Amino acid sequence: MTMPPPPHQPPPTPYGGPVPNQPPNPYGGPVPPQQPGPYGPPQGFPPPGRPPQAYPGHGVPPQYPAGPGPGGWGQPPMGPPPKKKLSAGAIVAIVVGSLVLVGGIGYGVKAGLDSATGPFPAATHKLVVPQTLLGGEFTLVSDLSDTQGKEIEDTPDFTVKDATAAVGQYSGANGSDGSVLVLSGLYGQIKSPGSTRSSILRGAATDKGSKLVVKPRDFTPAGYGVTVSCQVTTSRDGLSTTTLPMCAWGDENTAAAVALVGAGEATADPQDIDLADLAEKTAKIRAEIRKPIGGAGT
Repeated sequence: MTMPPPPHQPPPTPYGGPVPNQPPNPYGGPVPPQQPGPYGPPQGFPPPGRPPQAYPGHGVPPQYPAGPGPGGWGQPPMGPPPKKKLSAGAIVAIVVGSLVLVGGIGYGVKAGLDSATGPFPAATHKLVVPQTLLGGEFTLVSDLSDTQGKEIEDTPDFTVKDATAAVGQYSGANGSDGSVLVLSGLYGQIKSPGSTRSSILRGAATDKGSKLVVKPRDFTPAGYGVTVSCQVTTSRDGLSTTTLPMCAWGDENTAAAVALVGAGEATADPQDIDLADLAEKTAKIRAEIRKPIGGAGT
């Protein structure tokens, strides 16, 4: 005897729970539990017995814990320290310190003893700190000859007699580009001008936090009759670094360092600094501030 086919069963619900209004099992006994749908419970709805807050809402991407490193996975790695311009005061300290160290890094005493028997040259020229430099391109902010300059005058150097400081801080005439020019010099009677010029730059390179990245090069700008040496250092200030180009000259009566730092120079690659241009500007500055004593010729 053939059994009649079972009555049609509705498909299981997608949540796996009992089908609403399902007729009782015609063969007796409990209705068998329904199985989950082929794709499981839909996103955003918990299965029976689970609290809703245990699952993210529909369409919300899952959150993953941060991985190792300062910013977690997917964050860009930290790059090198940023470059920015040092404060004017920090630049002044480095440039003034370069002359203070002329006698303090070992050269002054040795050179003085080696040349103690030679005469000092006559005093014919001095340095002044004018209100403007480079034809009015830079304006004096502060004459520091009697303050920071005292450190230069008080530093023993047997190759310099009757040293007097000339120190000035200048800013760009329009004040909008943040350019800083620092002049730090001395005048008197100098036995070994070439060695003094080299020692000034060496003093700047040995300043705390400074690193010599472009070695000194000698230039002879046309029409000025003087040798100018220039170099580039970088200086750290916290997490930032500044590119600091500097030039120096030395003759029998005057010696000075000039640092000119604008926004472009401060953040430039040290190898890209135009030292020949800076050397010519330094020679122009020398011509502007080097004056005869008692009517002596230039």
